[in-house]
Amino acid sequence: MPLKELERLQTVRRFLQLPMDYEHQLQEITRLAAYICGQPTALITFIDEDIQHIKVKHNFEFSETPRCDAFCDHVIGKKGGMIVKDATLDDRFAANPLVLNNPHIRFYAGVPLTTHDGHDLGSLCVIGKRPADLSSRQAEMLNVLSRQVIKILEFEASVILLREKQAELQRTEIELRAFFESSVEQHLLLNRDFEIIAFNKAWDNHVRSAYGRSLERGKKMTDYVHLDHLAQFYRDYNTALRGTAVFDERKLKSNGADAWFLVKFEPAFDADGQIIGVSVNIVDVTRRIKNEETVKVQKQSLQNIAFIQSHELRRPVASILGLMNLLNADDNAPSTIEWQYLQASVKELDSMIKLIIDETDHR
Repeated sequence: MPLKELERLQTVRRFLQLPMDYEHQLQEITRLAAYICGQPTALITFIDEDIQHIKVKHNFEFSETPRCDAFCDHVIGKKGGMIVKDATLDDRFAANPLVLNNPHIRFYAGVPLTTHDGHDLGSLCVIGKRPADLSSRQAEMLNVLSRQVIKILEFEASVILLREKQAELQRTEIELRAFFESSVEQHLLLNRDFEIIAFNKAWDNHVRSAYGRSLERGKKMTDYVHLDHLAQFYRDYNTALRGTAVFDERKLKSNGADAWFLVKFEPAFDADGQIIGVSVNIVDVTRRIKNEETVKVQKQSLQNIAFIQSHELRRPVASILGLMNLLNADDNAPSTIEWQYLQASVKELDSMIKLIIDETDHR
């Protein structure tokens, strides 16, 4: 199947799924088309892969026909539409079941329903049981009405798409809000006038605990920062407002006690990349800092123990080395392989102890 036809079928199926909230308007257009063209029947059809779907109809009993029998299939790809004055005299349709049997079509005039991106969904057509023709004015009016049908269909499709996008945005907003509110980190957004735009529960809870008040959107942040920290807070805010982020770990007062916090001031941008304010995020890292300090103390203690033990071990090792040197000097040392291995082992042990002592001294 050609790619163009595959894309057309995908478009047709998308429009077939529309709930047809504007069916009454389309019904009026088919009635008007039949009236203008002086024919008893008018249809709005969609041509699918094997079936002609009759979406809206005026004085017609079928809801679908095989595509191979559909007059409207011959309209696909024809900008000017198609007029069949007498189907019994047209080789394409003389043996068509819709001509030989009910509804006994003799006259047909149809124009394609072309979307803005060039896909023909089907046609707006008029049919009759007697041979006929259209005047130029009638043909033009049929074209005008077909364009109106497309406008209604595409408007309805746009409304559906907007509703889906709105629902998706609402879901995303709910998810982001849930994440924002449930975070243990303190999140705050300030505008260019140092006023509060948004905050999460963690920051509000901190303000309630520290100052006995609640954050309010539109208020200056000046009222919610301790005087001891306000100057630094405002400097960092202005640094971020100029486009440079600030990341720092600081010891601050929290509920009367010292606590460590990772403080982040970052520029907040709009969709055009313009800085509209500052995002402030604070994370309590007191537990991590204390754990690091505990590990450091423990490490130092282990190093001290290793230093002491190394010195205690070195004394007997030094004594053994001294005795070995005396024996070697007096030519009284054994000349066996075991004696040589013992000397090498003691020297290696002494070197390892020296290395431990040196590393401890440098720390």
